[in-house]
Amino acid sequence: MLFDTPVYFVFLTIVVLCYWRLRRSGQNVLLLCASYVFYGWWDWRFLGLILISTLVDYCCAHLIDRSDDPIKRRTALIVSVGLNLGFLGFFKYCNFFIDSFGSLLATLNIPVSDTTLQILLPPGISFYTFQAVAYIVDVYQRRLKPADSLVDYALFISLFPHLIAGPIQRPSHLLPQVQAARVFDIDRFYGGLQLIAMGLFRKVVIADNCALLADAAFNGKLGEPNLAVLAIGTYAFAWQIYGDFSGYSDIARGSAQLMGFHFMVNFRQPYLATSLQDFWRRWHISLSTWLRDYLYIGLGGNRHGELKTYRNLMTTMLLGGLWHGANWTFVIWGGIHGAGLAVERFVRRLFGVETTEGTQQRPAGFLSVWLSRIFIFHLVCFSWVFFRAPSVGEAFHMLSGIGTLVWIPEYGTAFIFLIAFTLPMFLLDLLNERRGEEYVFEGLPAMKRAAVAMSLMVATLIFAGSSANAFIYFQF
Repeated sequence: MLFDTPVYFVFLTIVVLCYWRLRRSGQNVLLLCASYVFYGWWDWRFLGLILISTLVDYCCAHLIDRSDDPIKRRTALIVSVGLNLGFLGFFKYCNFFIDSFGSLLATLNIPVSDTTLQILLPPGISFYTFQAVAYIVDVYQRRLKPADSLVDYALFISLFPHLIAGPIQRPSHLLPQVQAARVFDIDRFYGGLQLIAMGLFRKVVIADNCALLADAAFNGKLGEPNLAVLAIGTYAFAWQIYGDFSGYSDIARGSAQLMGFHFMVNFRQPYLATSLQDFWRRWHISLSTWLRDYLYIGLGGNRHGELKTYRNLMTTMLLGGLWHGANWTFVIWGGIHGAGLAVERFVRRLFGVETTEGTQQRPAGFLSVWLSRIFIFHLVCFSWVFFRAPSVGEAFHMLSGIGTLVWIPEYGTAFIFLIAFTLPMFLLDLLNERRGEEYVFEGLPAMKRAAVAMSLMVATLIFAGSSANAFIYFQF
């Protein structure tokens, strides 16, 4: 896997060096070829899938734009969206039905080979599918003109930094950048290097070390579930998935910035949220805003009364859970967030702390803010148990230990280890939140920014965790 090894950075270096020696058209051709090489490195058989999707979307977008016939436009939209969601549904959810069918055959004593039934999941299909659907919907609603160049559109879909695990790029944000000339900016270039350094630190130091504790707790290596095991495993996974995915997002954003592109910010200190609504404005922002704009609003949003608003919230979050995979654990995870968002809205309206536009008043006072943050963090952690567990039964087995307290010296060591690798990230988030910046080094002079980047690289080399943990979101 190209992204899991230093080979990626050799690949990135070669591409960047060649890239800045070309004009825009040549740059786009180079990046398109490099992106297909990058994707094909994982499994060349899936190149045809992304190519077919790209060609169909490109043609359907132009047909929609040139036609005033509602039937023709709607037909082209259905073809494009149907193809993309059909590919996604088949490759992502077919195994779920195959496994269920296999279990049925097994109960009937009919032998079946699992190896012949399993279908491989194309890497990144959830991310580039959502990007393609956003493009065709925006063209259909005449919010966006279709790309004149097939190369430009293909590059928008497959630009390699975001191809495997996002962030999901909006057409109105990235496509104009693909179509415009990029100018080398030394300050932005250094900023890209710093984002990569921060991303590696978050992934290799925070996420990979926390993964050791989370795996030990959820795999039973710390003993039967009890309150201490549950706390260690849940807190460790909460920081693992945050460091893992925000780290990937930083590497992707930094890689793109080296070539003059700007990717949207995907995380803004989510564990400092004071409500679930606030959490989803900070966590996986590219997905949460996509779900809001293309699903929640499409279902009617909050325009048709309170009951339908609660229904739309729950439907959106259930489908958001299913987006992560065909497993009841993801459905429950989405259901917890959907129900939580609905209850929050009901309570805010009941006590008059929400305006008609749906905006939320921030808790007043230091104590109120921190009590809200602690409550929301633990509610999110509770939902992470289902996200992490391989099955619903194992999730409830893990939660069954909440009423039992057992203490052995190894638990103390585990908590010290956990604090040591999460406290730096927590303090950085606090500092960034106070300064109103994504990262504290953004406002520093060049020399200090370079010193921060070097410090991060040294810490990464010294405290690197297990290299066996691939990026979590590669599986989605």
